[in-house]
Amino acid sequence: MRAAALILAGALAGCGIVVETAPGIGANGLGDPYFPRYGNGGYDVSHYALRIRYDPGTDRLTGTAVITATALAPLRRFNLDFAGLPVSRAEVGGRAAATRQDGGELLVTPAAEITGGFTVEIDYAGVPTMIDDSALGRGGFRHTPDGAVVIGQPESAGAWFPVNDHPLDKATYHLEITVPAGRAALSNGVPDGVATANGWTTWRWAERVPMASYLATMVVGDYRVSSGHHRGRPIVTAVAASIPAGGVEDAAMARTGEIADFLEARFGPYPMEAYGGVIVADESVKFALENQSRPVYGPDYFRREDDGTWLVAHELAHQWFGNSVSIGGWQHIWLNEGFATYAQWLWDEHNRGIPVQDVFDSTYRGTDWSVPTGDPGRAGIFSNAVYHRGALTVHALRRTVGDEAFFKILKAWTGERRNGNAVTADFIALAERVSGRPLRDLFDAWLFSKTPP
Repeated sequence: MRAAALILAGALAGCGIVVETAPGIGANGLGDPYFPRYGNGGYDVSHYALRIRYDPGTDRLTGTAVITATALAPLRRFNLDFAGLPVSRAEVGGRAAATRQDGGELLVTPAAEITGGFTVEIDYAGVPTMIDDSALGRGGFRHTPDGAVVIGQPESAGAWFPVNDHPLDKATYHLEITVPAGRAALSNGVPDGVATANGWTTWRWAERVPMASYLATMVVGDYRVSSGHHRGRPIVTAVAASIPAGGVEDAAMARTGEIADFLEARFGPYPMEAYGGVIVADESVKFALENQSRPVYGPDYFRREDDGTWLVAHELAHQWFGNSVSIGGWQHIWLNEGFATYAQWLWDEHNRGIPVQDVFDSTYRGTDWSVPTGDPGRAGIFSNAVYHRGALTVHALRRTVGDEAFFKILKAWTGERRNGNAVTADFIALAERVSGRPLRDLFDAWLFSKTPP
């Protein structure tokens, strides 16, 4: 665990984030320039073990979270992000701890000062809610007629478990989700068993690849679940049972492994232990999210004239860009979305014969250059400047260095930075090193200029 703590401390320094704490008190926030209060300082989480019981009939969730962490300095108090479900018990190191809830923060005061490795165990229960953010909309826990969908970015985890909610503090997970028999309970990682007793079914999942907290998901309801193996790894896909069987949704999920293989040939080894995807029927989910190893897709995307696989390619590309190599701060989100958008261009060229250069040309003509991709502002992290202009930047790099160097750069990035965090300057430095060419002027023009390059 000490190694994990050193990694987090190094990641903070490498991403230019300085966490100011009073002696013995963990910081409320990791100092992200866009979201200074996201996450918490003073400790590093290595693992979450979550035991969840959810009743869709009452919308009541009962949970126990066991958090394994390391103090980065002696702590008399620390914070967790948690959106208000009442806490009935808290222990630190096996001893009762005091808690106080303050908005989206849970303040924990252990019986004695913490040094080194420690565990936190918290019992809580209540009706989960969405997390409101006037600039970014709502994310978190969505109640549905047959269950629930937990999905949201940049925040969602704090709606259903106490967490250090920032991509800089990645951790492994084990989830036990108990729901009424006959309902599915889908989550991240490798399936770890299903057991039914007394009218309830417990679904277990293990995500052993370090994961940013906003990627953790829980989807409960009536689903057609397909399980098997692909290239030696489990693959679990699901489509809401209310969506007619045999349609474009089932066909798109059936191509998940094929699309992942296509991307693997270009980006390097697939970085997760499992494959999958879930298509929900909830009309309030107007987006898709790259939840680790098992993206969640809203229903609208599969009602168009195409086959919807471009979206599957986009979300699967995030398993490399965003999930395995995670951002060091939300300013750098183009490193996630620009590459995922470019991946869907690559897939559409392969799948539908649409040349990447044609997509680049039309996107270039329609781009608003007033918002810089490399610093889009807090309200712009999901704007076209990040997605479309980000993909334009990726193709501009390809045209500048040539295909051989370009794909070497991508594979070096996903290989060298696997399971870590990075910022824009890291990618520029790697691209220059691998290509042997000066590229800062190129990136300045495509990422930061307010006039078309």
